[in-house]
Amino acid sequence: MTTSDNAQEARKILASPAVRQLAKEKGVNLNEITGTGISGHILKDDIISYVERQTDSSTATVADVTFHAMSPLSHSLPLEEFEMLKKDKMIPIRGYTRAMVKSMTESLKIPHLGFCDEVNFDRLITMRKELRNFEIAYNARMSFMPIIIKAVSLALKKFPRLNAIVDENMENVICKASHNISIAMDTPEGLVVPNIKHCEQRTLWEVAAELNRLQEASGKMKIDPDDLKDGTFTLSNIGVLGGTYLMPVIMAPQLAIGAIGQISKLPRFNKEGNICEANVVKFSWAADHRVIDGATVARFSSQVKRYLENPSNMVADLR
Repeated sequence: MTTSDNAQEARKILASPAVRQLAKEKGVNLNEITGTGISGHILKDDIISYVERQTDSSTATVADVTFHAMSPLSHSLPLEEFEMLKKDKMIPIRGYTRAMVKSMTESLKIPHLGFCDEVNFDRLITMRKELRNFEIAYNARMSFMPIIIKAVSLALKKFPRLNAIVDENMENVICKASHNISIAMDTPEGLVVPNIKHCEQRTLWEVAAELNRLQEASGKMKIDPDDLKDGTFTLSNIGVLGGTYLMPVIMAPQLAIGAIGQISKLPRFNKEGNICEANVVKFSWAADHRVIDGATVARFSSQVKRYLENPSNMVADLR
């Protein structure tokens, strides 16, 4: 193929600026990605899945329980290209950024209770690989997020106080019957937090399809206003950006939020007391301490952990 042919092929790549930036950070050539969005658009999940497949192809030896030390920069994101400012630049606050300013100003009035825990993703990784065999049949991309969303929704059934909002006068906590789980998404114009409505009624594949739709819409900056309304609980996945921990900020008038870090291979003890390699993810939770206590958050976190570490428990609690 000639250079002109390559250039022509590159121009056919359909991807939003946010997706192109993620591909750049992960060192991925978009020419090697098959887009699963409408008209072949490349989604963030396509990039993440590609990176995971590349990781899976390089098998790690665990027979001798040998762990390779990583240099401090081994997981660092590539340095972004930038042009140094030669004079002051004024950036108008509008669009999603304006909405974020208003929302965060209200949210920072809330006394936040923080709680962190780690979850072993070994069984979840196996489950997800099996589910991906059915992606074509269900016309949806199965990342870890739909599974996490469904696990959180199941846990919220046991802890309805976390799936709630407060009224303007702080006189009542309103526990919501619908689990409208908001998902923080990065866009070229800033943070946007649409929600998947009625997660408690949706199947895992329905959650995945709805998440795919919102991700594609956010990449095109075409989020429907209705998708931004009536959220009851928020999740933020910083793992796709290489993050491990986050101090999440509650989206008022909601009462709780969770942040999910990247998958890290770490040494852990198994049931036999032997050291083994484990796929560990750090979860960070925050709740409104005016109306939610630490014990409730800890129990909720433990329930989510039980679902994700033993997916069969999720199946047992489905109705």
